[in-house]
Amino acid sequence: MAGRFFRREIGWDAYRERFPRLIPPPQVEAPEASYNAAPMAVHPVIRWERERQFMELAPCLWGLVPSWWTKPINERKFSGISVDAFEAGERPVYRGAFRHWRCLIPVSGWYVWSGEGKGKTPFALARRDGDWFCLAGLWDTALIDGSVLESFTLLTTQPNDVVAGIATRMPVIIGQENYARWLNPRSGPVEDLFQPWPADDLKAWVIGPDVGNVRNNFPALLEEA
Repeated sequence: MAGRFFRREIGWDAYRERFPRLIPPPQVEAPEASYNAAPMAVHPVIRWERERQFMELAPCLWGLVPSWWTKPINERKFSGISVDAFEAGERPVYRGAFRHWRCLIPVSGWYVWSGEGKGKTPFALARRDGDWFCLAGLWDTALIDGSVLESFTLLTTQPNDVVAGIATRMPVIIGQENYARWLNPRSGPVEDLFQPWPADDLKAWVIGPDVGNVRNNFPALLEEA
């Protein structure tokens, strides 16, 4: 599973090239690069605006809180960080979002830790060509203590041959040709999109332990150990 992810700089032109119906907010810069994106922090997701008129890049908390949840977040018995893609449509926490509120998370890659205890080794995984891509996600809106909270989760699937030696799960990667299909909840069955991404398109490498500290957010995190 993706314990954290990273996103190199992506400009509005690059977003619009892949999402022509995405409308950037006026006079607002695209989100800056993030090399140590952690759960329970706010990250940008791509989604349809609620009236389905255009796409937007919106800030959401990583750790989905369903719309029916009204208690303080710290009382949750679930993390909301990720969910098995094949189970999301049936599990109460994610069912509503799966049916109505899908999103894409733009990333350049993700991190996983392999091993046990203090001997865990951090790995970075990315596309071989270094290009950015999108992970499948779900988002939802909850009202907590009188404040609106928008949050998201990642969908996971079985690992491909690159990931299998490192982790038991990997995030669902959505190809550009299927962006619109995934984001449209009326597109019909989407289970075929949950297959592991082709292994020959991914690479993995060992990185240093600094990624374990969320305060470290620099390109040097991606250097091989």
